[in-house]
Formats: sequence, C-alpha cells, structure tokens
Amino acid sequence: MRSVPIPSAILTLVVGMILVVAGFWVGQNINLLPAAASSNAPLYDELFAVLFTIGTILFLGILGLLIFSLVRFRRRDGDSGDGVAVEGNLQLEIFWTAIPAIVVLFVGIYSYDIYDRMGGMIPLADPHSMHGSMDSPVAQVSVRSSQNLQSSEGEAGTPRLWGGIGAASGGSSGILPVDVTALQFAFLFHYPEGDFISGELHVKSGQTVELRMEARDVIHAFWVPEFRLKQDVIPGQPTVLTFTPTLPGRYPIICAELCGPYHGGMRSTVVVHEPEAFDRWLDSNLPATVASAAGAPTG
Repeated sequence: MRSVPIPSAILTLVVGMILVVAGFWVGQNINLLPAAASSNAPLYDELFAVLFTIGTILFLGILGLLIFSLVRFRRRDGDSGDGVAVEGNLQLEIFWTAIPAIVVLFVGIYSYDIYDRMGGMIPLADPHSMHGSMDSPVAQVSVRSSQNLQSSEGEAGTPRLWGGIGAASGGSSGILPVDVTALQFAFLFHYPEGDFISGELHVKSGQTVELRMEARDVIHAFWVPEFRLKQDVIPGQPTVLTFTPTLPGRYPIICAELCGPYHGGMRSTVVVHEPEAFDRWLDSNLPATVASAAGAPTG
C-alpha cells in the first residue's frame, strides 16, 4: 500500500509547535543566573527568561534545519553532477525577513519597558525627583541625606528618590544613604549616619539603599550580579543607584568598566545583614564621639 506523504505545511506547523514548547520549557525551567538578592531582580529575570526562550527556539530551529540539510541533501555515492539550480523564493524571503523583524521589535519594546520600570529612564537632573533648590548636585545630595535621616526617624511622608537605576519608594524602615567613592582601584563607602568609611558595603535586608556615587579619576562601574544592577560612576557627574536587598549573604561588587591596568582587581563585597545583625554592625563601627552622644542621657 502506497503511503501518503505528509503535506509540508502540516509538517512545518508541527515542527514549529515542538520548537515553541521546547523553548518555553527551557526558558521556564533552566536558570543560568546567580541568586536573586534584590527586589529589582525579578524584573530582570523575567526579561532574561523571555530572551532565553526566544534564543532557544531560534537555536534549536537553525541547528535542526542545518542537520536536516546535511543529511537530506548530502552528495550521494557516484553523483558527480551539479546541484539543482534554485532561484529566489519570495514567500521564504518574506518569512525570514518578517519574523526576525517582529522578534527584534518585540524584544526592543519589552526591554525598554523593563528598563523604565526599574527606574532607568528617570533623569538624574529631574527637579521633581530631588529635594531643595540648590544648584549643585553634590549639595542637593547632602540635603537629601539629612532629610532621609529625619524621615527614617518618623517624620510623615515618603522621601522622594533621585533618579537612577533601581529607583523605588522607600520602605517602612526609611532609606539608608551611602556615599560611594570609586577610584583606581577600590570602592570606598561612607555612611553619613555615623560619619565613618568602610571598605565593604553593609546593608540591611528589606531596607532601601541609596548609593550616591562619584569617581575621583576615570569612569568606573558599580555592578552586583545578584542584584541585577549596574551603574556607571563618572568623574564630575554624581550618579545614583537605589535598590532594596532581599536575601542576606555576601555578594561581589565588580567594576564593570575598564579603568586601568588593575581593573580586574577592583572588587569589593556587599554584605546583606538581617536587621538585628546590621544594627549591631552599625553600632560597632560608630565613632566614639557619635556612640557616646547617642548613649548620653537626655536629661
């Protein structure tokens, strides 16, 4: 009995559905990213899962077509003639032009939406996102610091954040301001609340952190892969990075901008504490004058 060949349209549809299902399974079940340790991470991971799904579909489809072509159209034994002359195929050309165009457009719009939701489109010079009327950005940062500290002590209202990647509203614990100085080849972290400097960044789990960053020499970049955040630090242009850590632990801080011969060694650590552990760390690092003033009787 002669077998009936499967129409190419149906075969293409079935193979396409298999590729889509395989791509979705890989995108949802295989995680190549490090631990998600900030409230910003789920947004980034969502985008990565979509890109991983699309990439898997394209990879399996192209690899499968390549293997099929190598087997199906290989030179047979004794065949020394030329291949069949094939001219253009308008439908195929429209297909392989339209599909990539749609994919690229979708990825671009979706990536922009994620970037905007993470606060990346908030301009650093936006007067609506800064306190005070001082002209100097550095002076405005100083005003912000004191206002944030007052807010964390119980004043009504939620302080506004400067623009910057990861901008988000402060939690009930207020905002922890930290001044970050990047220089060849180290990060220095100044805590205005206690007026001391640390070589590591220590933060509290669940509390929004606002890093006011400046570079002393060349362009650096502050990158914590577990937070899914990276911000350039540019000489003469103070930049701001806000985030809320969610997972206690120790995570590497990496300079992601080529800044000199020892760029690869410009690393530090961010330590995310439980609330009680952070308070103990902060108390243990307060200068003696500040600690004694805090413990002095009020009368």
